Amino acid sequence: MKTVKLPSAEHPITIDKNPNNVVVSVSGKVVANSMRTLILREAKYPPVLYIPRADVDMAAFERSADTTYCPYKGDCNYFSVPAGGERSKDAAWAYEAPFEAVAVIRDHLAFYPDRLDAIVETPVQGTMQS
Repeated sequence: MKTVKLPSAEHPITIDKNPNNVVVSVSGKVVANSMRTLILREAKYPPVLYIPRADVDMAAFERSADTTYCPYKGDCNYFSVPAGGERSKDAAWAYEAPFEAVAVIRDHLAFYPDRLDAIVETPVQGTMQS
């Protein structure tokens, strides 16, 4: 039986809206472009950007047979980018049925920066008042 853990003071998880536009590219092609990205911060791990699938070119990805399990988030599925070659194997992951504590990441993908060309965040400019 898999262990299920809740975020706590000892292992905090926060999820916030990212105010920046995020563009992900592989082999010179944009595979994701979103102004609706979430930032998941978990314990002492680096922050992870989660991009809505609606803003990802899912045709550029191929589901991998690889899976993992996180006691805080649930079962994790992986996706490769064939155009990126071996470097882009399992370049993205998703919790397709995340636990309730992190349910907002459902229908989002996250990416390993070292398996892509780039993940670029650009501040979204508001209208200037004169």
